[in-house]
Amino acid sequence: MMSIPVAVQMYTLREESAQDFVGTLKKVADLGFTGVEFAGYGGLPVREVKALLNELGLHAVSSHIPLEQLESNLEQVIEDQKVLGSSYIVCPYILPEQRTEENYLKLIANLKKINEVCQSEGITLCYHNHDFELERLSDGRSALETIFDNTTVSTELDVYWLTKAGEDPVEWLKRYKGRSPLVHLKDMTVDDEKFFAELGTGGVDLTSILQTGDEAGVKWWIVEQDQSRRTPFESIEMSLEYLKTKLPYLRD
Repeated sequence: MMSIPVAVQMYTLREESAQDFVGTLKKVADLGFTGVEFAGYGGLPVREVKALLNELGLHAVSSHIPLEQLESNLEQVIEDQKVLGSSYIVCPYILPEQRTEENYLKLIANLKKINEVCQSEGITLCYHNHDFELERLSDGRSALETIFDNTTVSTELDVYWLTKAGEDPVEWLKRYKGRSPLVHLKDMTVDDEKFFAELGTGGVDLTSILQTGDEAGVKWWIVEQDQSRRTPFESIEMSLEYLKTKLPYLRD
């Protein structure tokens, strides 16, 4: 098994980051994460963020950038990634009013344009899914399949949302082998609520997912927990400790 490193999506720690962005990054490093995926930079200039990452020994894996920013401010977004040393930009979410077949086709056209610019600058554009993209369009394919099959955009598959939609994350990883550099690892409670859970405490088949990482070409596992009934730091620490039981290289 290759040593695929583990990052945390900073959205998980959004409240902590709002109060103390620098201190939050320090705690992430202290817990033993290798990298971070950003959802904003705490109001700091990216050069200051990069200096902080260097000090803490953390990698800037990727950044979640709202679609509106990708469409209107792509040059600056790319420059920020270059300063941070990040190779990935992720389109993280589309608004409810954008989830129509007509708008998905517009999204695909926009992603193609954005991706062309990113590729010319050595940046990989990824699309992060939720469960709503698994709804079927008029040709019988899901919106998510349509996005990936009609572009060369890479995936950031979220295993919680795929599982919640009744899909098998392993099959998606195999289908888009070589296009799945980033994977969001999450678990889901086995009750009717299907709430976000710390890794290893729910019903998502994480063992099979982790075993597929090498074959699929995964470059980073990214821990995210949208909501938690514990403190977010407790949750991500539990998830990292679980990963250490599955990925021996993390214990070295």
